[in-house]
Amino acid sequence: MKRLSICAVLLALLIMVGCEPVTYDAFATVCGTVVDSEMMEPIEGVSVVLSPSGKNIVTKADGCFEFAELDAVQYTITVQKSGYSTNRKTANAIAGETVEISITMDKKQ
Repeated sequence: MKRLSICAVLLALLIMVGCEPVTYDAFATVCGTVVDSEMMEPIEGVSVVLSPSGKNIVTKADGCFEFAELDAVQYTITVQKSGYSTNRKTANAIAGETVEISITMDKKQ
């Protein structure tokens, strides 16, 4: 009986050593596109500010932006460009997921 117990313990240890630990992605990504509200075309060179992180990037030719490795909280995305009215949108970042948003901008009159 004692020998059977020792074998069972050794087998359990062997199984645990062979298993890989489960890992979870603790970060989120927020990405999106900034478009002209009238023409629905992407806008290049838009300043995109993420709050509360304070990160700031500029949109590419396709109007896209991306903030990666973010904490899972609610963010406010503020977009600004000369000749356009400032706009804001909120996004709830979820760990392990990518949140995609579209933000429109109105040309100033």
